[in-house]
Parts: sequence; structure tokens; C-alpha cells
Amino acid sequence: MIAIRAAEPADAAAIAAIYAPHVLTGTASFEIDPPDARAMRARMAASEGLYPWMVATNGEEGGVIGYAYAGKFRDRPAYRYVCETSIYLTDASSGSGVGRLLYAALVTTLRAQGFVHAIGAITLPNDRSIKLHEAVGFRRTGVYREVGFKHGQWIDVGFWQCQLNEPAVPPVEPRKFSDVGVVRP
Repeated sequence: MIAIRAAEPADAAAIAAIYAPHVLTGTASFEIDPPDARAMRARMAASEGLYPWMVATNGEEGGVIGYAYAGKFRDRPAYRYVCETSIYLTDASSGSGVGRLLYAALVTTLRAQGFVHAIGAITLPNDRSIKLHEAVGFRRTGVYREVGFKHGQWIDVGFWQCQLNEPAVPPVEPRKFSDVGVVRP
């Protein structure tokens, strides 16, 4: 049974281990050097309780098999109602439905927090990631051509957007993840 819960600082090593192969051999991340557990803890703490970090585990006491999180879309204050999302899984979990459970929980939580839109950036081609994003409500909005160079190739990045809530005037400030917690669909 897969469990979804808020990530804890103690999960940082497992999160770093899941992310490392994507950095070292993949193109889903444009980082070159994989962050260690300390760096992951710092990234989690930088969310300041506003943005969710979640993990999927093999049951309540099982090991971390995937993680998803949200962060700032852009630094300017006018963007604060929008967030950018990411998800990474162990190779063994890919294609098993874990990603959909985890990402759906992230989207549902962001909706409950009051964010208006979520943005997903996907390096292309990546059919699995596109299907996952679209399965939880994202729609393609555009492509930046040849914006990243990694592993000897230029890479396109596609953007998918999910409307979480109706835009209000004036907008309502999103609530902190630390106040809302994980909300399951």
C-alpha cells in the first residue's frame, strides 16, 4: 500500500538519492552536480512552510520511493499566486501509478491552499511526464526551443499549466502548506 505524506528533514537523504540519477544521467533536470542530503534539507526549509514537499512511501513505515514539491514560479511578487511543480520517482516506481497518486495529492493540496495556477516544466521529449501531467489536469501552454545543453545535446523545455482555482480580484493569499497539510484527492 502506497502512503503519501509531508516530507520531513529526515527524508532528505532518500530524496537526494532519488534525484541523483536524474541529474547524472538524465535530462529531466538541468543540474549537473546532484545535491546531497544537506542541500535537499536546505531546499525543503527554503519553502518556509508555504510550498509543499511530499513523499510517497511503501506503506506507513516503508522507504521513500518518490517525491513531489512546489516552489516559486518566479521571484516577482505578482507571481505569488502561481507555483511551479516537480516530481521524481525511483526507477522501480516509474510506471506503477505511484507518480499519479503523488502528483494528484500535490495538485489537490495546492488547490486547497488557494494557489491559482501550477506550472510544470518538462524537458522534451518525455512522453511519461507529459501523460502524468495531463492525467492530473495540466494542459500544454508552450515550448522554449533548445534552451538547455546537457549530455552533448540541446534540449527543449515544454510548459504545462493547471488551473487550480478561479482567479479572484483581489486575489486571496495562498495558505501555508504547514497550515493545510497533505490533502488527498
